[in-house]
Amino acid sequence: MSTSSTQESYSVCPDPVEMLQRLIRFDTTNPPGNERECVAYISNLLTEAGCDFTVVGSSPDRPNLIARLKGQGTAPPLLLYGHVDVVTTADQTWQHPPFEGRLVDGYVWGRGALDMKSGIVMMLSAFLKAKTEGVHLPGDVILALVSDEEGGGDAGAKYLVENQAELFQGVRYAIGEFGGFSYEIGRQRFYPIMVAEKQICHLRATLRGPGGHGSMPHRDGAVGRMASFLRRLEQRRLPVHVTPVTRSMVETISSKLAWPQGMVFRQLLKPQMTNTVLGLMGDKGASFEPLLRNTANPTVIRAGEQINVAPSKVEVDLDGRLLPGYSPEDLISELVAISGGELELEVIRHDPGPSEPDMALFEILKDILRSVDSDGEPVPILLPGATDARFFSRLGIQTYGYLPMRLPPDLEFSRLIHGPDERIPVDAITFGTEAIFQLMHRFGQ
Repeated sequence: MSTSSTQESYSVCPDPVEMLQRLIRFDTTNPPGNERECVAYISNLLTEAGCDFTVVGSSPDRPNLIARLKGQGTAPPLLLYGHVDVVTTADQTWQHPPFEGRLVDGYVWGRGALDMKSGIVMMLSAFLKAKTEGVHLPGDVILALVSDEEGGGDAGAKYLVENQAELFQGVRYAIGEFGGFSYEIGRQRFYPIMVAEKQICHLRATLRGPGGHGSMPHRDGAVGRMASFLRRLEQRRLPVHVTPVTRSMVETISSKLAWPQGMVFRQLLKPQMTNTVLGLMGDKGASFEPLLRNTANPTVIRAGEQINVAPSKVEVDLDGRLLPGYSPEDLISELVAISGGELELEVIRHDPGPSEPDMALFEILKDILRSVDSDGEPVPILLPGATDARFFSRLGIQTYGYLPMRLPPDLEFSRLIHGPDERIPVDAITFGTEAIFQLMHRFGQ
């Protein structure tokens, strides 16, 4: 599927808040995604503004939109990209319906308000503003809005990288999710900018046993032994590894905190002290723990088919995440040490990523954030999850998670992502749009 459009008419940019409300009202829950209507709405906005764009995809229901603004050729192209699909709201209790995009108490509520339809609105608003105002950009700006990120990206970014790589020729840097949002430690406000992310490493753990009749005790059966492993996995932490990005983040944050808080925070970098400091941090420690170790969380358990038969095999799928520079074999060896060696461990998916980030654009991103919030301190971060950045990295593109938002200190960003009552302050949308618009001006300087 491929369509394109070029128009010469111009219109006033739509209000970003209203645009976000409209995007939220398209239920793009993945699976199945059904991103077509949402992308069609964005296509109409681009058409009205006279923008060049193309829509490509593996099927009509899973479209990907790529628009381009021509620059003066004094800088390479800059890529802005995001996904229009969202995760499920099933079995969640919301204060306001998740697909109505209500504006309540200064917030836009709904699934995708943070992840990441607000980010799309920031990029799209800056893009349309540059077009309608006839801004002279240093280099081309490419806007890519993709499907299927929440489902693994096969129909979205992965499809584009494998089938439409020429659309991104010459691109070295991109911005996408997740980073640029404010986060307070003590009385200091920080802006984490994602420069690297953990690698997906899905594993299948298998334990076998004798099985037998369900009426008989099976104290050494496969189920009990797997339960023992899962209990140990929950109670024991995998080894600490300090990567360069996390070291830089901790050192920067600790230098901005008052004594003794800064001194204590810096002890995260000492493996013998890491767990103690994470405990002292309370709930905030949960945000930092996955940046310091490989992780594996059990998500799917399979055992038995009949209630009166003790199963002879138990399988558990583990959502493993690797630090940059580490391999599946590293995680497997750490899990074997916990299991006592009786597990069979199989890699069922590994999406590798770069071991080291290209930091050349970081200073400009820092300067822009400081220009819109002089009290904030930007810091590099490693993202504990994975984004479409892993696919674009195959084309030599460095992604920065940079969707700037100044958020209230009591807004629990990490809890709202994929959770109930997802929402974003109206002011944060304007904040991010302005920062991205500045980047389009300054890129290549």
